[in-house]
Amino acid sequence: MTTALLLALTILCWGIAPIFDKAALRRGDPFLGMALRGVIIGICMLAVLLLSGKAKEIALMPKQSALFFSISGILAGLIGVLTYFKALQYAPTSKIVPLAATYPLVTALLSILFLGESLTALRFLGIVLIIAGIWLVK
Repeated sequence: MTTALLLALTILCWGIAPIFDKAALRRGDPFLGMALRGVIIGICMLAVLLLSGKAKEIALMPKQSALFFSISGILAGLIGVLTYFKALQYAPTSKIVPLAATYPLVTALLSILFLGESLTALRFLGIVLIIAGIWLVK
C-alpha cells in the first residue's frame, strides 16, 4: 500500500468514527464505551498477532520501546479518549472533533522542544494555520 492510500484510509476511519461515538454517547457511558472498545480492539489485535505469528516477538521488543508504547497508550488511548468522549457528550461533534484534532500543534511544539526538530518557515506556517483553525472553529 502506498502512503497516500494509508493516509486516506486513516482519514476516512477517523472521520467516520466520531459519528458512531456521538451516537453511542447519546445513551452510553463514556467509560463503559471505552472499556468495550478496548476489549474489542484487544481481541482483534490478539487474533492478528496469533494469525501473523508475531505473538512471540512481543517478548523480544526492547524494554524502552515497550515502555514508550505503554505510556503512549495510556495518554492517547485511555486518558485522551476518555476526555474526548466526555467532551463529545456535552458539545456538538462538529465543534469537538476539529478542536480535538489540533493535537499536531502540541506535537509540533514538543518535537521542537524535546526532540530537537528544527523550526522551519514551513513548520512555523503550519503552526500558525493550526492556531487560525482553532480560532475559526470556536
